[in-house]
Amino acid sequence: MKRTLKSYKIINDPVYGFINIPSELIFAVIDHPYFQRLRRIKQLGLTDMVYPGALHTRFHHAIGAMHLMSITLDQLRNKGIEISDQEYEAALLAILLHDIGHGPFSHALESILLKGQHHETLSLLFFDELNKQFNGQLSMAKDIFVGSYERKFFHQLVSSQLDIDRLDYLQRDCFFTGVSEGTIGADRIIKMMTIINDEVVIEEKGIYSIENFLNARRLMYWQVYLHKTTVCAEKMLINLILRAKHLARSGVILPGSIEFLGFLKKDLPQKNSPGTPIWLNDFAQLDDLDIWGAIKLWKNTDDFVLKEISKMFLTRNLFKIHFSNTPFKRAEIDKLRLKTQNKLAVSDDELKYFFSEGEISNYGYLTENKILILTKKGKVLDVATAADLPNIKAMSKIVKKHYACHAKNLTLR
Repeated sequence: MKRTLKSYKIINDPVYGFINIPSELIFAVIDHPYFQRLRRIKQLGLTDMVYPGALHTRFHHAIGAMHLMSITLDQLRNKGIEISDQEYEAALLAILLHDIGHGPFSHALESILLKGQHHETLSLLFFDELNKQFNGQLSMAKDIFVGSYERKFFHQLVSSQLDIDRLDYLQRDCFFTGVSEGTIGADRIIKMMTIINDEVVIEEKGIYSIENFLNARRLMYWQVYLHKTTVCAEKMLINLILRAKHLARSGVILPGSIEFLGFLKKDLPQKNSPGTPIWLNDFAQLDDLDIWGAIKLWKNTDDFVLKEISKMFLTRNLFKIHFSNTPFKRAEIDKLRLKTQNKLAVSDDELKYFFSEGEISNYGYLTENKILILTKKGKVLDVATAADLPNIKAMSKIVKKHYACHAKNLTLR
């Protein structure tokens, strides 16, 4: 990989210590405005309303994942796996850019600001545009990202049930939230990795580290990612943006950044075929600050719903949430809706912004996308079979919880 004086940079990461920027191309990609935007998008959205330390960003995560990828590739090379310098750099670029399509508040607003667009689709659009700007130097990285590169284990390292993405975010989110149950042995897992028949496998002596990894991920979902307060805060934010979209499309002039208002006013075309979508550069201007800036302005608007929910956010007057392992009966929902409506003194139309219902789901391990174990006898088995542990089999079950959340009271200030 080409290195110049400029590319000899290090980043002091709180999780891993000093991280080297390994090439001039990687340094240039990190320095690009598309990537720098990730500094202004928090990794865990609104989770800091539960865990105050959860203020780390998508930028932190991307850099950390690149670092873990470099350690993994070095380890595989030490085991005799041939990896060219070009493949090495491309794999680092693929993991570095895997989340570049995330918008404000990450997953929370994914389906609201750009209807029908998943962040991975947006990441691919950014990949294409960056590849043009870097004269095709990201072509192999893109092939690894989408899974079309001939050596498929590279894609598995970027996206699978045991990928570098998960190894970093579990450690990082555990560190910043202080939730010790999310602790995983990432170093040991990486040391136990090897490649058999072009697939990532884990040597049998690392099997208990895999069990711990799967269990830690499941616990982190219930305790952090799907924490009840986070769920209701995200529903509040979604309802707030839906109200703003309704008003903007009804001709009401709202304060906010030009790019943000553009996405509120109309559903933009998904593609400007052929070529890059015309809205991509506008989307590249959006980050968490656009939303928070608008919320601070919306608390002074004339619209009752927009004003009240904005004030709720700014004073952390969050919705109350009810969980159930079985679907709520219609009569229970109707009773709760009526109680909320009477308490808040809102109309039927306004109530839908102060009341939400739905379901969340969690799983530890999906058997359709196997984690493979290399036994001491040389056989390659699914971890659920190789481990013969009831925990892993139990984690294959998708657990659903149903919820209803509503405003407790209005913010009287």
